[in-house]
Parts: sequence; structure tokens; C-alpha cells
Amino acid sequence: MQNKLAAEFFGTFWLVFGGCGSAVLAASFPGIGIGLLGVSLAFGLTVLTMAYAVGPISGGHFNPAVSVGLMLAKRFPARDLGPYVVVQTIGAIAAAGVLYIIASGQEGFTHASGFAANGYGAHSPGKYSLLAGIVAEIVLTAFFLIIILGVTAPRSPVGFAPIPIGLALTLIHLISIPVTNTSVNPARSTGQALFVGGWAIEQLWMFWVAPIAGAIIGAAIYGMLFAERSEKAA
Repeated sequence: MQNKLAAEFFGTFWLVFGGCGSAVLAASFPGIGIGLLGVSLAFGLTVLTMAYAVGPISGGHFNPAVSVGLMLAKRFPARDLGPYVVVQTIGAIAAAGVLYIIASGQEGFTHASGFAANGYGAHSPGKYSLLAGIVAEIVLTAFFLIIILGVTAPRSPVGFAPIPIGLALTLIHLISIPVTNTSVNPARSTGQALFVGGWAIEQLWMFWVAPIAGAIIGAAIYGMLFAERSEKAA
């Protein structure tokens, strides 16, 4: 169990540091900024690389919503859910802390740009409403769970799951960065919000509720429509 928790810590750290780091440090860098496309790809690459590196140890969740969905799909024991969520959240906070130290080393650094925190309304990159943000986060997390459950099912080719999972997360960010700055991951949202404070803390509830609701819906849809008999009996 200790090795599993360590894997989840480092996997979540890398996801937040790589994804949010690309947004904070590289997205709008003068002349060579990577923009929305680059940030989306960075999030996908973090999951892909760590899923191969430590996924065989812990399952490669790196996301409390994913852990909830896998538990409901009976792919993950309920007794491990609490420890996984705790270390995922700690890993995200640690990554945000390291990123803050780096980002604040630039003259004129400010939280005005949001520090890659998630938000809705006035704090949405595209000024999308709370309802728009909730719907986006629920739908995208639900599909993320359906993809994860599908590509890790016994009938799927062995060893390739991290690729579609990473590409799915890239696509999710391409869709929803303008809406909420993309969460689908409560731990990722928590780390950035704690360093931004204020409005980010006030809006953080949505980035726990909506992704977990989406994970529950995604696991339910997969179980009803796509799971094989062997999976349902597991």
C-alpha cells in the first residue's frame, strides 16, 4: 500500500506540475507561447507518462474523481479510496507549491492571471456561467471515466491504455479550458486554489462536486451499457 500511495502522490504531482506549469510558465511566453493547444497536450502527456511509469503500481488514478469512478465500477477497493484521495490532494498541493516558488521568481509575478486555478463566472477564462461550468465538468468527467473503463477492460489490448487516456485528457482540455480552465480533477483544482485564495477557494466546491458527479454517472453508464458479464460479476 505504501508503494501505491507513493505512486499516486508522484503521479498527481507530475500531472499538476506539468499541466498547470505549462499554463503558468509557458502558455503566453512572449514569442514562443504554447497557448491552449500546448497546455492541453501537456496535461495529456503528464497522464500518459506517469501511467506508464507508475500506473502498474497504483493503477494510475492521479485524480479523486477517477478513484471514485473505479471504485463504483468495482475495479478498485472501497477501503483504499480515502488514502488515495488524501495523497492525490497532497501531491497536487505540493506541485502547486513548487510551481509557485518558480513562478514567483519572475519580476512582476502576480495572481491576476489566476495561477491556472479553475473558476466560473467572472473567473472563467471565457466568462462562462456556473451552470455552463457544472455541465461541462460533469459531462467531460463522465466521458473520461467511460474511456478509462473501456480501455482498461479485459477485452482491450494490453499495454496501450495510457495512450487513449492521455489523448482523452488532451481533448477534454481543448474543449473546456475556455469554460472552467478545465478541472475534471478535484485534487488539481485544490492545489491551485489554495495558492490563489479568495475567489478560488470560494468556487472550489464546484470542482469537487461536478467531477465526482460526472465520475459516478460515467461509471453507471459504462456498467449498464458496456461492461462485460465478467466485469459486472467482479
